[in-house]
Amino acid sequence: MEPGSAKRRKIGHSRGESAVGNIDAAASSGLSRGRAFILEAEELLDEVKLDYATALEGVDSLLHKIKGSIEAIEAHDALQIAEAATKLEKKHKIQIPFPEPRPSDKSNYKVAFAKPTQFNVVGSYVSKTMIKAQKSHAVDMVVVIPGETLQEKDYLDLRYFYKRAYFLGVVAAALQKDLAEDGELSYEYLNGNSLSPILTLKPKVEGEKKEGRLDYRVRIIPCAPDNIFPKSKLHLGATLVRKAGGDDSKAAAKPTPFYNSTLVSEYCFFPYLKLLRQTEKKCAAFKKACILGRVWLQQRGLGSDMADGGFGHFEWAVLLALLLQSGDNTRGHAPLSTSLSATQLFKAMVQFLSVTNLSEKPCVLGTATLESETAGPVLFDAVRGLNVAFKMSNWSAAKLHQHAKWTRSLLNDSTADQFTPTFILKADLPWQNYDLIAHLNYDGKQDKTQPSDCRGRLWEYSDKVHRVLKRALQDEELGERARSIHIQLPKSSSWDLTKKPSTKQNHTIEIGVLFNAANMTRTVDRGPAAGPSNEEKEECARFQRFWGEKSELRRFEGDSIRETLIWTSTSPFDLCEEIMRYILKLHLRVGYLEDELVFHGDGFSDLISLKPTDTSVFNAARKAFSSFEKDIRNLDDMPLHVRQIAPICPELRHASVKVPFSTVSKTGPRPLECVISFEASGKWPESIVAIQRTKIAFLRMIGDLLERSKPGEVRSYVGLESSTTTNTELENLAYLDIIYESGPAFRLRIHSDLEEALLTRQSHDKTIDQHHRHQASVLLSNFRRLYYHLPLHTQSINTFATRFPAFSPTIRLLKHWFSSHKLSSHFTQDFIELVALQVFLSPYPWDAPSSPSVGLLRALLFLSRWDWRSEPLIVDTNGDMPSSERSAITTRLEAWRKIDPLMNHTVLFVATAQESSGVAYTTINGVAQPSKVVAARMTALAKTACRVIREEGVDLDARRLFVPSTKEYDVLLHLSSKALKAVGKVYPSEDLSNPSAAAAAKGQSKYKNLSSTAGEDALPLPSSPIDSFFSKLEQIYGTGSSAPLVFFRGGEDEKVVGAIWNPTLGRRVFKVNLGTSYKPVVGGGGKKRKGGDGDEKEEEEEQLVEVNREGILSEIARVGGEVVERVEVQRE
Repeated sequence: MEPGSAKRRKIGHSRGESAVGNIDAAASSGLSRGRAFILEAEELLDEVKLDYATALEGVDSLLHKIKGSIEAIEAHDALQIAEAATKLEKKHKIQIPFPEPRPSDKSNYKVAFAKPTQFNVVGSYVSKTMIKAQKSHAVDMVVVIPGETLQEKDYLDLRYFYKRAYFLGVVAAALQKDLAEDGELSYEYLNGNSLSPILTLKPKVEGEKKEGRLDYRVRIIPCAPDNIFPKSKLHLGATLVRKAGGDDSKAAAKPTPFYNSTLVSEYCFFPYLKLLRQTEKKCAAFKKACILGRVWLQQRGLGSDMADGGFGHFEWAVLLALLLQSGDNTRGHAPLSTSLSATQLFKAMVQFLSVTNLSEKPCVLGTATLESETAGPVLFDAVRGLNVAFKMSNWSAAKLHQHAKWTRSLLNDSTADQFTPTFILKADLPWQNYDLIAHLNYDGKQDKTQPSDCRGRLWEYSDKVHRVLKRALQDEELGERARSIHIQLPKSSSWDLTKKPSTKQNHTIEIGVLFNAANMTRTVDRGPAAGPSNEEKEECARFQRFWGEKSELRRFEGDSIRETLIWTSTSPFDLCEEIMRYILKLHLRVGYLEDELVFHGDGFSDLISLKPTDTSVFNAARKAFSSFEKDIRNLDDMPLHVRQIAPICPELRHASVKVPFSTVSKTGPRPLECVISFEASGKWPESIVAIQRTKIAFLRMIGDLLERSKPGEVRSYVGLESSTTTNTELENLAYLDIIYESGPAFRLRIHSDLEEALLTRQSHDKTIDQHHRHQASVLLSNFRRLYYHLPLHTQSINTFATRFPAFSPTIRLLKHWFSSHKLSSHFTQDFIELVALQVFLSPYPWDAPSSPSVGLLRALLFLSRWDWRSEPLIVDTNGDMPSSERSAITTRLEAWRKIDPLMNHTVLFVATAQESSGVAYTTINGVAQPSKVVAARMTALAKTACRVIREEGVDLDARRLFVPSTKEYDVLLHLSSKALKAVGKVYPSEDLSNPSAAAAAKGQSKYKNLSSTAGEDALPLPSSPIDSFFSKLEQIYGTGSSAPLVFFRGGEDEKVVGAIWNPTLGRRVFKVNLGTSYKPVVGGGGKKRKGGDGDEKEEEEEQLVEVNREGILSEIARVGGEVVERVEVQRE
């Protein structure tokens, strides 16, 4: 038995003993799985600890002043409430904060004032569980209303709350007189509960504010004495407000659980203070576990205020204390042991909340029986008779449950960073949580309903909205379209003593919807079957009543007739909007006005024209590739059997910004790249140069065989890529373009195992010079990337594109973001895809994204927080990477940083389960992709984007994230669209406005001696003119640190290219082979050096030179020709 456990408390939970069992499992196994998590949590507790003497300086003396002032108030006898209120308000020029509806002038009950029987300070100040970063710091002082001023029947019809408000008004009048110079007084609602106004005093700061001092406030909270009301009358099913419903007897008969729980909470301050203090003494880690819970809840936007969900630090502490109390359950001990550490208690609480959905079934702590089912979350403390979750709504309980499940998944993942997503990341940003956000404008003037439970019309209206949307979007029988529906209500604000609380009638209700990606695209909903039985008829009638005219009977396969819903939209966002507009208009008459219901979040799809049909286009490309593979394998006269044909291009892994076959006909089809490997053979020549020539002959043979096997259907061309080295004979430059008349085009390269072996031997051969060894290692790296890494990468991306519906459009949006900010040329396509994949495989603190907009924003958040200087990006594509391999990858990065501290050769370190070297995805031709400067710009742009997302909130305009800034560049190259189109034109197209084209269309020729079809055969597929232009510039000026200019450009449609001068190429002494164009510094002398022979030596001045910027820009304009429209110099 635990020490001090004189009583045993039974845990009665609707889900049986699973919750308690899971708690024990989590608590007992937590330490062994996350030693790092424990150490980081301890460090966090030290960092957030508050220095109370400095932070809350002067609070104790202020509390004494408040207590003395209240004790000095003169008592008065009972007066009629209207008379007493009028007298007080006129005398002291203040307003009494009566709850609505205010007491009428004809009310016959009386109010009196007497000296309070008890004062006490409660809350986080007493338990010392405040933290530095919490939203607001308050010290709570409870003042007990004397029992002689209350009557036993005051629990009915708001009578207690009217007397409480009058008591508070008397206290406010006295403090306004006595403490006017000490601080600023105001009213506010306790945790947003309009039944419980309180008085706040914000101290004035004299002179200069001390470092570390916080802007705190003291809250004066009136409460009821214990046992003033009969507890048997205050159960959750009681109806205690009988006048608020007007003359409608049905409204009067409704239970008032919220009102009842508020009444009970009025005399529970001291019982809970006692409970928490006892638990602190029994459990040494209790306080620390409460602080961890406060941080966890705050990062998820949860708090005790009703607008924050109604579950905050106090509810966390009470629930944990109750779970630490011994009870009379079947196992004979408390659910949690008091010997557990803070992190174990935290994990156990998360486990409990993850299996306890308070919005579905009540949870009873102790031995008690609820007299009636209560609509809304129930976390019932049987000993004190309070529903601890009475301030919660169904949607906030679901949010708490959902975040607890996500955190449990994180804490169960031993390979993930458990600490940062749990405590550091802000998980409450709307666009990180929800795929669709709607603003519903509520007009209180039009709402004539009377609230039955004192929560207010706005809350009850929001509850109706939630119930309607939950049935429409989360119906399990139809297949739930949404995983979560959350409603965010506006917070109540404080008000001056001389004013009444705000009576604002118009409010904006924020609705967030998290999609179920598997079902949200469904356009046909199949309802109940129309059968002959009474149950089926009743079910169909209920379905028709809810869906109205939208429901219709349809026959499906198997001759089944069902109630059916047909939706016209196709994209997930549009479908959700259509359903919400229809159902809210039907049941709540919302949406008749244009701005009554506004939806946010669809701006991202319009940026690159994301369509539901894109998946079918990508699948068509895969199908075309399969047909092409079949054609190759069916060739009869091939000298070697085909082992594999593997795709390596983004179009064949659902990852290209533009869908396949979307290029304009003038420029020809974009070839889909793939590699072919054959069975092992000893006939390959043992010379790299001979192998490359053999490949060319092999490709020509494949092209000829294809053209003969499919005459008139296929054309083929052998091509050579531009060389990146001086020794072009060693490079794998040959490819074969195969163009089908039906549209698809493929680019084929041949893989040879012997080539890899020869390159490996040459790169390790110490008998040849270093230059040739380095060249062989670069070619070997390119070979492995092309023939091993890219095929495996394509296969992996295809798998995850099938598994995550939002993955492919997220990649495309992220690539568009890189392209818009002119970064695409510095990053490989596969690196960007891996960044997007990391967001789906390691989505903590959330679940995997279910829409491309959320996927993009989380990818930007990852890029903004990724410290690539010291952290590798490890993408566990297999899901089972051992910790030893992760440690080896981290060690490999540390070794690289020691070898190359300036990061000239390795900048970003990205590893996967298939490729653990870390450089395959970020190194091309031996050059780091990107450079350190470009990687820093990527991080800066991602941080700026995240700041905009945070500041704009729901009103974010997606286009703002994609607007490039050009002011940072030294030079801008403006490219000619007309010239680019002319260069890229391969296939002539008909232009009937041109007389020559119109004549050709009629079978006539422009020239009499030529036929109309002469010269119209298609040319080989060209490369992008922009890529060719900048490849030429790289050949001229080099790459990396030796290049005078660093170019920033996006995709093929780029019209403005930015460039910055290399800051490392400053002034220097002239010497031969400087590497780029230099010119003498005008009037610039350098260091003196001695010259001449013999004893007579004369000093000569060395000539300083600088980069010839004007000459380089002129040469670039000359090389570009008509493609470069103009060169704009922004900075000299």
